[in-house]
Amino acid sequence: MAAEANLDLVNISPNAAPPVCKMMDYGKYRYDQQKREKEARKKQKVMELKEVRLGVFIEEHDLATKAKLANKFLEAGDKVKVNMRFRGREMGYVDKGKETMLGFAAEFAQIGNIERAPTLEGRNLSMIIAPKTEREKEKLAKAMKAEAEKQKGDAEQ
Repeated sequence: MAAEANLDLVNISPNAAPPVCKMMDYGKYRYDQQKREKEARKKQKVMELKEVRLGVFIEEHDLATKAKLANKFLEAGDKVKVNMRFRGREMGYVDKGKETMLGFAAEFAQIGNIERAPTLEGRNLSMIIAPKTEREKEKLAKAMKAEAEKQKGDAEQ
């Protein structure tokens, strides 16, 4: 019957009793399958890890410039690894380095979460910031809106 219809006979379940077969155009089936897989890959977002390096005694403006760069990475959906290297006598200022990093991360409270807190690995202090998910962003927006309405109500009284 499959040969008459110019189709392929595909054995779907060979272990069943009796075996189950289906008449189909196998080439078209494979083509549709590949097309669906390609579409699924298009919708998939590959998260990259971008790196920003800070110095221990970084100035305010330089920190703002680095924050702007990290903000761009987070908006694009990538994770950001913040790295700080201690050279020589700078090892005595690890606490200052942690403060700087946490202050840096506080600027991204709206769009990112600290995935890995600042940890000292040898002479490097590193931290990873991940972008917030859409659900977290929506929840934060609702909370901010409710807070604004509450303040507006308090101001009217």
